[in-house]
Amino acid sequence: MAKILVVEDEEKIARFIELELQHEGYETDKAADGRTGLEMAESGGYDLMLLDIMLPQLNGLEVLRRLRRTSNMPVIMLTARDAVMDKVSGLDMGADDYITKPFAIEELLARIRVTLRKGGSKREEGESALSACGVVMNVAAHSVTCRGQEIALTNKEFSLLQTLLENKNIVLSRDTLLTRVWSYDYIGETNVVDVYVRYLRQKIDDMFGIRLIQTVRGVGYVIKDEMP
Repeated sequence: MAKILVVEDEEKIARFIELELQHEGYETDKAADGRTGLEMAESGGYDLMLLDIMLPQLNGLEVLRRLRRTSNMPVIMLTARDAVMDKVSGLDMGADDYITKPFAIEELLARIRVTLRKGGSKREEGESALSACGVVMNVAAHSVTCRGQEIALTNKEFSLLQTLLENKNIVLSRDTLLTRVWSYDYIGETNVVDVYVRYLRQKIDDMFGIRLIQTVRGVGYVIKDEMP
């Protein structure tokens, strides 16, 4: 069974979550401040982290930002703050999901199951590289290269490229990409997909003289086995 790290400074909430997770068969550890939580997360051994935003010492967003330098461990943000920008910031920094207090424990458990399944799928996919048009993605190592040269991508750029590579030769609509890359409940401008496609083209197409991501007018985007 998966091992979950709960980073929450409200002891009653942390204990409640811990007991419910243990009842479901999960192993758990707790941290009551951001710095301790980050140190525990970086030590490895966890399959998922529940991370509050309002934490002493380091807030949750800063914990997530530092964690993503070295780890792709699934993270669900758990917070009383429901402002859209908080949600967007967390997802853009690499959070896998976001749930606002107060919440039903059944919903939290369901989101944990979904996130763990996604994490398992990513580990399996990472065993074999994804590639197209000379671009090679190693999911497990969180790296992308073209002609042997490494390409530096943000977490969202990486996730968008991964989704397109996993669905090679299949045209994905903007709504589908929003759902898969920015979370099913993303609130924001739908043109964020176009913006990030442009970022990828600047870093890959323009740099290496290829046409990796193709636009299908009125539909969405696709990566094909061969360049047009």
